[in-house]
Amino acid sequence: MSTYEAASKLLRRWPTDVVVARLGIGLGLFAFIVALPSISTRFSFPPTARQPWWPALIGVLAMAAGVWAVTRGVTRLGWTAVGFGIIGIGLGVLATRAGEGNLDEVVVWSALLSSTLVWATPLTFAAIGGMFSERSGVVNIGLEGMMLSGAFFGALGADKFGNWPMGLVCAAVAGGSFALVHAFMAIQLRADQIVSGTAINFLALGVTGYFFIQIYGANGTPGNLPRIPDVNIDFLGKVFGHLSLMIWVSFALLIVAHVTLFKTPIGLRIRSVGEHPRAADTVGISVYAVRYGSVVLSGMLAALGGAYLSIGYLGSFSENMTAGRGFIALAAVIFGNWRPFGAFAAALLFGGSTALSFRLAQPWGSASVLFQALPYVLTLIAVAGVIGRSVPPAAVGRPYVKQ
Repeated sequence: MSTYEAASKLLRRWPTDVVVARLGIGLGLFAFIVALPSISTRFSFPPTARQPWWPALIGVLAMAAGVWAVTRGVTRLGWTAVGFGIIGIGLGVLATRAGEGNLDEVVVWSALLSSTLVWATPLTFAAIGGMFSERSGVVNIGLEGMMLSGAFFGALGADKFGNWPMGLVCAAVAGGSFALVHAFMAIQLRADQIVSGTAINFLALGVTGYFFIQIYGANGTPGNLPRIPDVNIDFLGKVFGHLSLMIWVSFALLIVAHVTLFKTPIGLRIRSVGEHPRAADTVGISVYAVRYGSVVLSGMLAALGGAYLSIGYLGSFSENMTAGRGFIALAAVIFGNWRPFGAFAAALLFGGSTALSFRLAQPWGSASVLFQALPYVLTLIAVAGVIGRSVPPAAVGRPYVKQ
């Protein structure tokens, strides 16, 4: 194959407007990175690289690339590039105004990457669960409540039974129970799925808060809760050498979810029920059974994500400790276009922003409260950037009536 033919084939796969949009995303990231003293020193950037106008200029170029792509119909990547340009300018200018010692303390890549995996793991479990539910045609706004129930009952089970595996079992049972209530209202009673999921969130908040006060009172959960262990593999380095077992389980879950959904008859049934339930019913597939199973599985996976927070990472439970992560996981499902690896990429993005917000909070004292909004702002930008192009399952949110 000649060079010209290879270039033509590449252009057919990646049109110019798509390439420009992706370049804009890269420039948005670079607008922040160029202002870091460790990067400037390592790559011998000019001394002026840490002047505010450099990240501003690069960020404007990123936004221009995004706008150009949007005007040519590439709305998903285009708006994402615009969002990255705005964030790159903001973080880059802040970086140039910060002391080099503070930045070297904040931007430690091994610590940032490991923290990204830590915060992405509960989102990954919940997002994969939400993907199964929505692929079957049921919107699961209740992921937040199911995560919270998993966090509390996981801690309770680990405390009362004295071991973390029983904590995970209790979490899965609790999440599956709340999901079963949602499934009954959405499938059997054909209630509005958004209202039903919202009710689950409030129910879980009330139930966990009540039992937490009744069982543990003002003292809170004991400090010696059995915790999910780390897997120590020293030769994998600082980032992957000492990760929690649940992080490795989430990696395996991605592969299992992808194979199940796209390579097995079970996955075909789930997708067919979510796309065209009438046709699936005609060929003998039980629409109700598939949807019930998918929603319950969704709740169990979301609850395992919540259990990771309480007995895997923090080692304790506090009221409303999930703090909206179920909604971020739902955004990850949309961002990932209802696919496991896409949802995982979104979870990494949101987890990375959470990790960065905590590290940015270290040198800035009381101003650190502002950085806690970073994951939620990024969630809004990401969803706004992809909502125009993401195509949900055709029958999602529509109750099915068997005839």
